[in-house]
Amino acid sequence: MAESDRVLIFDTTLRDGEQAAGVAFSARDKLEIAAALAAAGVDVVEAGFPVSSRGEFEAVRGVAREVRDAGVCALARAVPKDVEAAGEALRDAAAPRIHVFVNASDMQLAHQLRRSRREVTGMVHAMVARARDLVADVEFSPMDATRADREFVAELAEVALRAGARTINLPDTVGFALPEQVGRLVAEVGARARGVAADAVVSFHGQDDLGLATANSLAAVAAGARQLEVAVNGIGERAGNTAFEEVVMALRVHGATLGVRTGVETRAIHGLSRLVAERSGIALAPNKAVVGGNAFRHASGIHQDGVLKHRATFECFDPAEIGHPEGTQIVVGKLSGRAGFAARAEALGYRLEGRALVLAFARFQALAAEGAAAGDAVLRVACEGATGCAEAIR
Repeated sequence: MAESDRVLIFDTTLRDGEQAAGVAFSARDKLEIAAALAAAGVDVVEAGFPVSSRGEFEAVRGVAREVRDAGVCALARAVPKDVEAAGEALRDAAAPRIHVFVNASDMQLAHQLRRSRREVTGMVHAMVARARDLVADVEFSPMDATRADREFVAELAEVALRAGARTINLPDTVGFALPEQVGRLVAEVGARARGVAADAVVSFHGQDDLGLATANSLAAVAAGARQLEVAVNGIGERAGNTAFEEVVMALRVHGATLGVRTGVETRAIHGLSRLVAERSGIALAPNKAVVGGNAFRHASGIHQDGVLKHRATFECFDPAEIGHPEGTQIVVGKLSGRAGFAARAEALGYRLEGRALVLAFARFQALAAEGAAAGDAVLRVACEGATGCAEAIR
């Protein structure tokens, strides 16, 4: 594929992800997570919001000094003190980026920023230009773009590009949009942006308030976006951000169909997920896509029979692709079939055949039906309590 088909992965775990209630990364946490992200092939690491506190400034500066294999980005509102703080924090970065943002929807202009569209346009031009004086790489985000007037969003994008930005990020700030709405926004703003700067990159940032962040991100790619903003494990404000692992694996599975690729080493995903879960204090839901504890665990007899015959019958990608240390797992329970039961029994050291298998499986089903907690412990009881199992190899 051509370089134009590369989708850049902009990771905001350390900035937007840290806005998840209860999360506070230490400077050491940020360094370790940033290093892991860079090693995994992430293109840009958004390290934080330097103007927010002295500690945050120092943490961003630390990441900027240490991370050499990925761009390092700092966030700034479209006001002078933010842009100056971002530039100073990134002084030692190998590939610094300042990310300037401002409210764009009429709702937020009226009730939060309390500025007119004309005033906002002037802010964008002045602050993007100042950011461009400080670093060579500037990104601009019209916040709440999916609820804003599309013509105004396009106008702000054009102003930012003329002032020196080369990435226009379109945020679905409150997780409001449907995939088709995102696709139209990306296509229309992208066409306007490339009319100003042929090398402009259109980006999308999704929030998951309606559970549509990954779908919206894929719609953005299909419409021409070539950067996606994500967070590991989907952590972030309210219901969270677009999940890094979901987007990366969706693009791996469907990359040929979409005609795109990323530069991420997917075998790093499992380790990254566990690192962020540990440092953030946010445990993964068992049914979390890609990285949840149950993502490759099969409890249904039909599914167990299928994956034992051929893994791909009930898994859309190999768990080894994300660096999963255990891979496909058979979990015995009341819905297990005989094939799954026999496979798990053998994994635990019981080689059951013929009558011994029939008796042990019947015993297991009876115990599970009585409400006993299904699992390996019940399997052992079934094997050891069934007549004919004394010959089982343990």
